[in-house]
Amino acid sequence: LLLFYLFIFLSWICYAEKTHGSFIIPYISTTKSPQQIMGSLIKGHFAEQQHLPPNKIYHVTVMPCYDKKLEASRPDFFNQEYQTRDVDCVITTGEVLKLLEQEKVSLSDVAPAPLDTMFNSATEEELTGHSGGGSGGYLEHIYKYAAKELFGIEVDTIQYKPLKNKDFQEVTLEKDGAVLLHFALAYGFRNIQNLVQKLKRGKSPYHYVEVMACPSGCLNGGGQIKVEGEPSKDWLQQVEKLYESLKTEIPEENRTVTALYEQWLGGTESEKAGKALHTEYHAVEKASAGFNIKW
Repeated sequence: LLLFYLFIFLSWICYAEKTHGSFIIPYISTTKSPQQIMGSLIKGHFAEQQHLPPNKIYHVTVMPCYDKKLEASRPDFFNQEYQTRDVDCVITTGEVLKLLEQEKVSLSDVAPAPLDTMFNSATEEELTGHSGGGSGGYLEHIYKYAAKELFGIEVDTIQYKPLKNKDFQEVTLEKDGAVLLHFALAYGFRNIQNLVQKLKRGKSPYHYVEVMACPSGCLNGGGQIKVEGEPSKDWLQQVEKLYESLKTEIPEENRTVTALYEQWLGGTESEKAGKALHTEYHAVEKASAGFNIKW
């Protein structure tokens, strides 16, 4: 099993590109973030459905992170042919609340809209999620998938082992005393930096690591709604419980996902799928200081 790292938040990507460059980039998963995959879906599949060019659709996402604005502005996500971005505007959950307050609008007074009008096959107006909570979830999915596909082992629940702190945990799959899979999650830059140093020294034991720049992950993002008078930990726990209450689905068993691959992307291994669902990272060379310039 290849050493494989997944880094989610763009603040981490910027850090990796500027600080560790060509050393760390080969370990980063090329899979786009959920925001940018949705951008491809909206400006690609949905645009085709509506018989519109991509630049005639204005795509807005709501995120708990300010850095998602920077992600949307990356040149990699700009369509040169139509001169449009995959995501035109990013507003944080905190900014949404401020807009509602400014306009004196309450969500409880707004008539509900269909959750999904993109797919004709969608019949249930029900929110669904993935296992792994409201932050990440990639680790759990890939762990279970790898256990089944590589070793024929069905994993129903994952038991994490906390290490130095709650934002650095690991999970191990063993059989007959042998370690088959060794995964970890590392949230927050303190844990990320320790992880990178281990990798540089060749002492990282993990096959896969899920990384989040923010401590406690996405739900604790810098752009997230804050509640005055309520401890942030209590508020975070409430939000996490809401995510955990959602019905979960396995992506490869979702008929809509299967249909998208077949009808829009032409298969899971097609060139179109690679372009729509994957991206690249770029090492940033450090600028020379003025006194080092040779005239």
